Amino acid sequence: MAQVPDLFEDLKNCYSENEEYSSKIDQLSLNQKSFYDACYDPLPKDRMDQFLSLSTSETSKTSQLTYKESMVVVSASGKILKKRRLSFNQFITNDDLETIANDPEEEILQPTSVPYSFQGNVSYPFMRVLKRHFILDDSLHQSIIRDTSGRFLVAATLHDRDQAVKFDMGGYKSDDLKFPVTLRISDTRLFLSAQKEGEPVLLKEMPETPKTITDETNLLFFWESKGSMDYFESVAHPKLFIATKEEYQVHMASGHPSIIDLQILEN
Repeated sequence: MAQVPDLFEDLKNCYSENEEYSSKIDQLSLNQKSFYDACYDPLPKDRMDQFLSLSTSETSKTSQLTYKESMVVVSASGKILKKRRLSFNQFITNDDLETIANDPEEEILQPTSVPYSFQGNVSYPFMRVLKRHFILDDSLHQSIIRDTSGRFLVAATLHDRDQAVKFDMGGYKSDDLKFPVTLRISDTRLFLSAQKEGEPVLLKEMPETPKTITDETNLLFFWESKGSMDYFESVAHPKLFIATKEEYQVHMASGHPSIIDLQILEN
């Protein structure tokens, strides 16, 4: 009769062999010196200098500039063309700069209008006279005239429009999308000068039409036409417009109850 193999005896033998192998591994681990217990001799000074020199050389090859927030690509004239956001302490190589400049998917910076309150030393060069001898009416069909003192302007209903003040409009160049102009009483040297909200517009005498306006921004207004109406927003005082009001001088206001809707009437 054939003898049946004893499976338990085979398992016992396998266990004994594995235990012996494990015991040898453990003994080897005990005899082996730990990595953290290893002791190294100090690096000789000449080798240290060589190591530092190599490190500096390698660093100079891999990075030339380090930015902490963002990087921009500018043209020769100084105009910003592209921008990339970077993480802190990220290194930028010459290859990176070339890639960013040539990558069509990089973010292109669009020109934006800077709030007037943050504009410093902005210059507005004179272009030309845009309109001559025109009248300004408000939405109630009142015309702008000079008051009895001659120092201020007021709005009044006129039967004879020849009594209305005639204005000349001078156009100036601007980097902004808006169109700055001056308003001068025709055949005089008196220019409209914007003041704070609610204060009357002053008539400021100038020796001549300013060729470039840098500091005297009270003389400038952003002119905008909407339909048949015209609006004159102060450059020096944003969101304030030339306005009229019953029994009150022409002044600066943001809207109702004052009337900021004006109309240019040309002969």
